[in-house]
Amino acid sequence: MQVSPSRIDDIFASLKSSNAPGGAVLVVRNGSPVFRRGYGVSDLRTLHPIDVRTDFRLASFTKQFTATAIMLLVHDGKLHYEDHLTDIFPDFPAYGKSITVRNLLNHTSGLEDYEDLLMKQYPGTPPEKIPQIHDAGALKLLEQQTSGRFPAGSKWEYSNSGYAVLAMIVEKVSGRPFGQFLHERIFAPLKMQNTLAYEKGKNEVPHRAYGHTKKDSVWQETDQSPTSAVLGDGGIYSSLDDLAKWDLALRQHTLLSEAEMQPALTPPAPPSDGPAVSYGFGWFLYPYQGHRRMWHDGETVGFRTTIQRFPDDGLAVIVLANRIDIDPEALALKVADLYFGTKTVR
Repeated sequence: MQVSPSRIDDIFASLKSSNAPGGAVLVVRNGSPVFRRGYGVSDLRTLHPIDVRTDFRLASFTKQFTATAIMLLVHDGKLHYEDHLTDIFPDFPAYGKSITVRNLLNHTSGLEDYEDLLMKQYPGTPPEKIPQIHDAGALKLLEQQTSGRFPAGSKWEYSNSGYAVLAMIVEKVSGRPFGQFLHERIFAPLKMQNTLAYEKGKNEVPHRAYGHTKKDSVWQETDQSPTSAVLGDGGIYSSLDDLAKWDLALRQHTLLSEAEMQPALTPPAPPSDGPAVSYGFGWFLYPYQGHRRMWHDGETVGFRTTIQRFPDDGLAVIVLANRIDIDPEALALKVADLYFGTKTVR
């Protein structure tokens, strides 16, 4: 179904501004971008208009890249999905003997939330006064525990800790810093020239958008939190131009074959405790209006993001925002409704 750009533009009309943060929208049909547009400004200091090159913090949208890094190591024969945490980190406590790489990827590991563990170390301290933690620090906190929240594989529970640990697994197995591995094996081969895992003091985000929150009707920059330096669960920045290349690589199986991608698109067996959850490796897999879908949202201080891919329909919708008062997933699905001829009820 053909959709006029003006109909898509209308969905994001509230983001149009020359002095407020906004977002960027990409629609891809059968491997080709058919709509790329920025709204609002990247920051309140320069008032630079958001465009197709503006880099947003992806937040948990990052997890599909972390998962791909692990899958590439499996492809190389250096890692296996059934390897245990203690196989990779021999000094990890005994409870890691039952946690596999697969458990980390599909959120069935039972690891404690490193964010909660961090905050318990600073009771009553304002977030802006808490030092930033990194992936290695998250792993260290987990190594100080004697057990997980539940036995691995018995339950599904979304885990940022699992993806911080996965980043450290990439470093241990590859012998390279996580950000360097991402660059060498994913971003550079796909010519995603403005995409990176941001490490303050080590690199700079090109065309950077800064996060914002509206307080008392006034926009304030809220760009970093104590957990913003953890890379594996949410530290990648990217742009519409680069994410179009990412979508094409997924469509054409550029990095991993179709067979190698299947584990990422296969939800875990129903757990013994709680309902089954349709999540693969870095992708939620719930269908939408009868259409097969692989998707993920991202949410962190100042940013909201989403990628919604409908492989059987050749459709992908990506929305990146540097403000927290919108729901990118709902907006992206309104765009999908236009292509599916679905009456929007949200």
